[in-house]
Amino acid sequence: MSLALAAPAPVEPFALRIGHAFAAPAALLLALIYIVPVSVLIWLSLTDYILGAVDIRFLGLDNFSRALADPVFRRSITNTFAYVAIVLPGGVLLGLGAALLVHRRIRSRSLWEVIYFLPVTSTLIAMATVWQFLLHPRLGPVREITLALGLGEVAFLSDPALVLPTLAAIGIWQLVGFNMILFLAGLSAIPRDLYEAAALDGASGGIDRFFRVTWPQLGPTTMFVTVTTSITAFKVFDTVRVLTEGGPAGASEVLLYVIYLEGFQYFRIGYAAALTLIFLAFILAFSILQAAALDRRIHY
Repeated sequence: MSLALAAPAPVEPFALRIGHAFAAPAALLLALIYIVPVSVLIWLSLTDYILGAVDIRFLGLDNFSRALADPVFRRSITNTFAYVAIVLPGGVLLGLGAALLVHRRIRSRSLWEVIYFLPVTSTLIAMATVWQFLLHPRLGPVREITLALGLGEVAFLSDPALVLPTLAAIGIWQLVGFNMILFLAGLSAIPRDLYEAAALDGASGGIDRFFRVTWPQLGPTTMFVTVTTSITAFKVFDTVRVLTEGGPAGASEVLLYVIYLEGFQYFRIGYAAALTLIFLAFILAFSILQAAALDRRIHY
């Protein structure tokens, strides 16, 4: 027996116009917020516009080819990916670990949530100044620890080999509390029946329960935390601007700081717009790859 699908009823022109009228404000707002700025950015990236200049010359793709040949840009790409490679696993795993430690606590859970979340609420530029004092090789309290360990005076922010891991550690410090809150929400949504069923199947230990129940159930939360953490890591700027200004010898130059220099220090707006488009392309591609790789593992 075959089933005939009924054809959809035709929409009356008046009802269609009413629908368009209701959708028009939202469409206009989206265009003003997203489409127009990106369109202007694309147009500027194809020109040699310098802030304040009267004449604008169309360059085509010259700004992009110039970026590929620019050693400062290539170094900033390398530093940015190195920073993300440290912050992404550190922020996700430490956030998950903090959530697992806090989740089972009954009386002191609120206290630990506040303690871990404090770095998120603080202004990172102000806290960067505090970190500058803490890590000072002559004055900071960390100096006493390095001396006690026999490492001597360690210049965390002026040693080219240490500056990027140090900035990454500060970035992880700020992200852990936010990721912990997200993981706590995911842990609270796991049904208790699953743990009881796992115990009947022989998963009595904490490690067994984690890998058989907790970790698979946290799949969607882990994907969200991973994508947001990587985007936040790609956008590192304030600590670099306050603590190192890209130094020493360009060891901490990241992509967003180079864009800032080109646009607001040297006023080469066209070139800065091209670098911004490359930056957006990196974030978009990285987010899509992460979502595609993780999405296949979170369906259960």
